[in-house]
Amino acid sequence: MNFFDLKNKIAALQTNTLGGLEAQFRLAPKMRRQYDAASIQANNPRKAAVLALFYPDTEGKACFLLIQRARYNGTHSAQISFPGGKIDKSDKNLKKAALRETFEEVGVLESSINIIRELTDVYIPPSNFLVTPFIGFVDKRPVFDLNYEVDKVIEVLLSDLLNDSNITSINMSTSYMDNVNIPCFKLNDYIVWGATGMILSEIKELLK
Repeated sequence: MNFFDLKNKIAALQTNTLGGLEAQFRLAPKMRRQYDAASIQANNPRKAAVLALFYPDTEGKACFLLIQRARYNGTHSAQISFPGGKIDKSDKNLKKAALRETFEEVGVLESSINIIRELTDVYIPPSNFLVTPFIGFVDKRPVFDLNYEVDKVIEVLLSDLLNDSNITSINMSTSYMDNVNIPCFKLNDYIVWGATGMILSEIKELLK
């Protein structure tokens, strides 16, 4: 899909019904599915926000930004995600948090980003975060300026997300699960799973 075609869909993207948990759970690990709204609320999760940023590549094709986080002593070390993070006292709302974090992590100016809409919240059990995703766009490919939290940017063609052949599964072991089959996207040879995969699953359904 070229970027012009994507922009022509923006009005529909703003009004179409979200797929919600049904769409997210198509790419959710089994351990995530056991948490209902009541149990999530009882855990008093911390709030965070992320941004799925769309833009044209050098050939005018629609693509979006993922990042690989830097390695650190924590739950989400080196994982693939969207730019974003926890809400700060200075943020007037979650949208502001997503925009601020995107600027801090990859250097995209808040003033250049057009927010399309908010998506369905995603709960992340290992770190007890309730993440609010937003989708937005800029009209030209950004010049990225990474901070210490980001190891690299990953630019993914939207057409690759929409291609069903890029959905697969992988057997994984982490600090909080062992020998578990996880549904995932394979994008640019990266395995994208967990909360990021769940968000992408809802975006994919919204775009289709």
